[in-house]
Amino acid sequence: MPAIDAPLILTLSLDKKSFDYFNALRQKHFPPERNYLDAHFTLFHHLPSAEYDAITATLAARAHAQPPLPMRVTGLQFLGRGVAFALEAPEAEALHRELQALWREQLTPQDQQRRRPHVTIQNKVTPAAARQLYEQLSASFQPFEATGTGLQLWAYRNGPWELLRSFAFGA
Repeated sequence: MPAIDAPLILTLSLDKKSFDYFNALRQKHFPPERNYLDAHFTLFHHLPSAEYDAITATLAARAHAQPPLPMRVTGLQFLGRGVAFALEAPEAEALHRELQALWREQLTPQDQQRRRPHVTIQNKVTPAAARQLYEQLSASFQPFEATGTGLQLWAYRNGPWELLRSFAFGA
């Protein structure tokens, strides 16, 4: 692997049905000029690229031993200038805390905080547009199950992300 000169982002892969659902909504409602990514569940926003080898070794070992993670999509979150789906994901949060403890000294303040698991489908719009979508989706929302199927490590490229490596759970 060539030297990586960008912060690393770690996301949780979602089962195909859930991913397709979230991604279709993101493609429809996220401003196209700002939508560089597919729908995603971020675990860490900024891991140090200098630690790429150690991080990938940890993730490969951890993912190998990890069965798929059950989650429940419980509702919508109004973000002020966007909308996200709220997730209850105790096992994913336990994995996050484990990695957080392992990497604590290397984490940014954002990644040291407690998280509110979510998948953003709209962001960077007017508050009125966000409120309208939030109310529209909330009116017919029914909780559903989703599954975390693995981990993905990305390089942040000042907007777009570059997928560096995927780690399937139990592989």
